[in-house]
Amino acid sequence: MSLIKESFPVLEMTCAACAISVESTLKAVDGVQDAGVNFANQSAWVAYHAHAVTPEKLRDAVRAIGYDIVIDKENQDEVKEAAQQKHYRHILQRTIWASVLSVPVVIIGMFFMDMPYANWIMMALSTPVVFFLGRSFFVNAFKQARHGKANMDTLVALSTGIAWLFSAFNTLYPEFWHQRGLHAHVYFEAAAVVIAFISLGKLLEEKAKSNTSSAIKKLIGLQPKTVLLVNGDGSTKEIPISQVKVADIILVKPGEKIPVDGQVSTGTSYVDESMITGEPLPVLKTAGAPVFAGTINQKGSFRFKAEKVGADTLLAQIIRMVQEAQGSKAPVQQLVDKIAGIFVPVVIGIAILTFICWMIFGGDNAFTHALLTSVTVLVIACPCALGLATPTAIMVGVGKGAENNILIKDAESLELAHQVDAIILDKTGTITEGKPVVSDEQWADNANDYTQERAVLYALEEQSEHPLAAAVAAWLKTNGSKAVQLSDFRSITGQGVSARYDGRSWFAGNIELLRANGIVPDAALSARAAELQAAAKTVIYFAADKKALAVIAITDQIKSTSAAAVQSLQASGIDVYMLTGDNEQTAAAIAKKAGIRHYKAGMMPSGKADFVKTLQQQGKVVAMVGDGINDSHALAQADVSIAMGKGSDIAIDVAKMTLITSDLNSIPKALKLSRKTVRTIKQNLFWAFIYNIIGIPVAAGILYPFNGFLLDPMIAGAAMALSSVSVVSNSLRLKAAKI
Repeated sequence: MSLIKESFPVLEMTCAACAISVESTLKAVDGVQDAGVNFANQSAWVAYHAHAVTPEKLRDAVRAIGYDIVIDKENQDEVKEAAQQKHYRHILQRTIWASVLSVPVVIIGMFFMDMPYANWIMMALSTPVVFFLGRSFFVNAFKQARHGKANMDTLVALSTGIAWLFSAFNTLYPEFWHQRGLHAHVYFEAAAVVIAFISLGKLLEEKAKSNTSSAIKKLIGLQPKTVLLVNGDGSTKEIPISQVKVADIILVKPGEKIPVDGQVSTGTSYVDESMITGEPLPVLKTAGAPVFAGTINQKGSFRFKAEKVGADTLLAQIIRMVQEAQGSKAPVQQLVDKIAGIFVPVVIGIAILTFICWMIFGGDNAFTHALLTSVTVLVIACPCALGLATPTAIMVGVGKGAENNILIKDAESLELAHQVDAIILDKTGTITEGKPVVSDEQWADNANDYTQERAVLYALEEQSEHPLAAAVAAWLKTNGSKAVQLSDFRSITGQGVSARYDGRSWFAGNIELLRANGIVPDAALSARAAELQAAAKTVIYFAADKKALAVIAITDQIKSTSAAAVQSLQASGIDVYMLTGDNEQTAAAIAKKAGIRHYKAGMMPSGKADFVKTLQQQGKVVAMVGDGINDSHALAQADVSIAMGKGSDIAIDVAKMTLITSDLNSIPKALKLSRKTVRTIKQNLFWAFIYNIIGIPVAAGILYPFNGFLLDPMIAGAAMALSSVSVVSNSLRLKAAKI
């Protein structure tokens, strides 16, 4: 039996419970072996038997419960993106109109209750807010009820619906209460405000969610759409990348992206492979060297034989791994939704029990008291404070982060960061500056100012194609050197450059270049070169005729704040690891300077992500800090992902936090901010529930047998508003906190 595993974008999901509904529906289809749905990236994977199930059958099953899946393989991403954009615009418009219509209702309800036709005006303004702009809450509540579940939407629909119906009845038939000696109170403002506030929370959630796919799109954009195919007669022909086959010969010109994986057949060039290795220095490619899709050719041109195409390339694997890592994390069900799942049935049960008890024991006014108390229970349990508890603290926390150069993209990372007990740091661009610079120079005779020699070295390095030469040229230019006119310039692959000037031969390159020309550095220069290489620095020799004049050391310098940040993290009990694609010697030197005890060298992108998984399997909450495309898989896999602001767009898109500054001291600040935010959320939920625990029994009439007290629904509405004010005020305290 042929088992197929496919992924499909899912449309119309609005909460984590929707994902559970779609998943259970897919699993129930005959012929489906297994299925999973991820709310965060709006997708489903299905393992099914091709002879028993078709994608059309899966789509029909999902459509039957009010959702949809995209089975059109050609335009999947476009359809999904268009649907997400449409959904976001819909929520944005709904939030704006709900806010605009709610403001006058609140003003009238609080300050102008006695104005003519106040109730009618409030009913006219709140009706579209509750039943048109807020209709999704009622639709979702109905979907939840069909599956025997309840969430925040259920509580919103129930409380706003009951409050509106009760208020509408009191507006249309006020005499019902007047005949019984009671005032006909209305709660239109409570119903409208709850819809507006919760819509704002949904808008923020949708905005964060829509960003998750942009990283994938940018990774796909790293691959060129067309390639230059070399025909048998040596001519070239431009073809779409989809038509490239294994063993095709492809021409890559200077500055172009390499389209597929392969092996160089003719030509030499330097290739920027930082998207794979993270290292800033381009790699020399000669015949027989491997090249990878998405990497960027520098100054030379070459031909290579295609070995892996389409989904088999390393870039395609990185894209697939990032997608899987983003999708493998079960979406964190909001704490409020979890509580609401228990709280809603309990509140409904208390309201029904209150009504029954009053009907049995209520005496002459049994029905009046039964209706009044049961409605008061539902109004006082209104989810305003509950709904505001998390988003207000998150909004203040995000704002506080921005003030401290920490951009936070979603609530999940802010809630999780305080639990982090292992942090992985990329080396290049995270711990170090990320660009090669001259760090040391040693001349054979310090008494000489070497002005002319520096000018020759500047001219040599300015013409060299080697990436390190640019660092030497920039350093000499900064120090006031002026280039001279050289003759017989030669670039010697793998060794360096040479030229003639003023009747002498000049050389700049590695020790092999000097040996090839019979030049032996003196003991002092050799000793200094050995010292610099032991410190993981790259050494360039400079010589004239048969004499070595100088050694220049180039390194990617550690940031001035890195060691202090590492010390701060380790002091707070967090294990710090450094992962790098660089060699063992360099990794050891940087780890020692930064004070990092654990490090791994020669790491590929998948290796970094596997290391994250290993730590997670040990029960650790892992934060990953990186700045390159090569870090994107590990960033997506980590529990908390942090990108350096000067890093690649893709790393920034994948990460849930971005440090605007390159200062690693922002990381301890981010963890401290998370602790304070989570503490504020818990305090807010405590106050929201204390109010409900006290208010609901009083609203049900528990005090009536003892002192004849019944809670007026108007006081219940005021108490509800007070609880919301206390939650917002507590969240605002976070603004003054020090991090």
